[in-house]
Amino acid sequence: MSVYTRVTENDLRTLLAEYSIGELEDFRGISAGITNTNYFVDTTTGRWVLTLFEQMDDGSLPFFMQLMDHLAGHGVPGAHPVARNDGGFLSDVRDRPAALVYRLAGASITAPGARHCGSLGGVVAEMHRAVRSFGESQRNPRDLAWIAQARARLVDHLDAETADLLDDEIAYQRDCAHTVYAGLPEAVIHADMFRDNVLFDDERVSGVIDFYYACHDYLLFDLAVICNDWAFDESGTYVPERWQAFAAAYHRRRTLTAGEHAAWPAMLRAAALRFWASRLIDYHFPMDGDVTHIHDPRPFERLLRAHRQAAPALGDALPARET
Repeated sequence: MSVYTRVTENDLRTLLAEYSIGELEDFRGISAGITNTNYFVDTTTGRWVLTLFEQMDDGSLPFFMQLMDHLAGHGVPGAHPVARNDGGFLSDVRDRPAALVYRLAGASITAPGARHCGSLGGVVAEMHRAVRSFGESQRNPRDLAWIAQARARLVDHLDAETADLLDDEIAYQRDCAHTVYAGLPEAVIHADMFRDNVLFDDERVSGVIDFYYACHDYLLFDLAVICNDWAFDESGTYVPERWQAFAAAYHRRRTLTAGEHAAWPAMLRAAALRFWASRLIDYHFPMDGDVTHIHDPRPFERLLRAHRQAAPALGDALPARET
């Protein structure tokens, strides 16, 4: 979340006329995150989050709205879009597509414990079960083809050693797509479940937010993204009890396949590569905005290098079902 487009009180009063959620009381920009403009909006009937989509066209947005609505209907705690008076979920603010979602209780955390991770594992498994009945699909916008294009854009910004690492990992992941990943379970995933996209009330997940990278991909990729962020502390040290708690809670609701166990080391590398590449792009080609938050790409480079040497286990105590 960031603020790239400045929204005025008049903009919000005009927007709220399209909804039945009361009159404007207060609003303020949100500075965390990267891609979209976000505001907290308080009205006489409740508290909401307004998102202006800076890099997405109207064509892809109904997918995200329908997904969030579907998950909410299946009891998954998450951002639930607010319907307009005409039944739609999307509006227009400052010539950008926009949506209001219910503001969830709780807050994100920077140093999760094992209980936080266990709660998250159960929620992610339920989400992966709920998407079985979701009929829509959308390709991953940050897939390996996108990463290769990003590599081409970065040609003048990388030293030889860094470029060689990026090229070698892209080649490795291309091979894995036809070998190691063949036959892995697929469905719609969140694909961006970092700590700032999960809210907690005490040690229980109160909501998952920011579904705007959701796409059809390997379920295992979701787990790899989560492991790379939640199972490592701020110094980059692996904290095994965090991941063990997540994996055990996830397994109680969804059993991982033998193929997923075999593909785990490569998938951890794929997740590290994806966010290293995207953060390199954000770092070297930043968007203009009033309040922006750009993440340092170097932690994901270090993580990728570490995974190439030895990756954390998916869960040695977890039995696998045959594919």
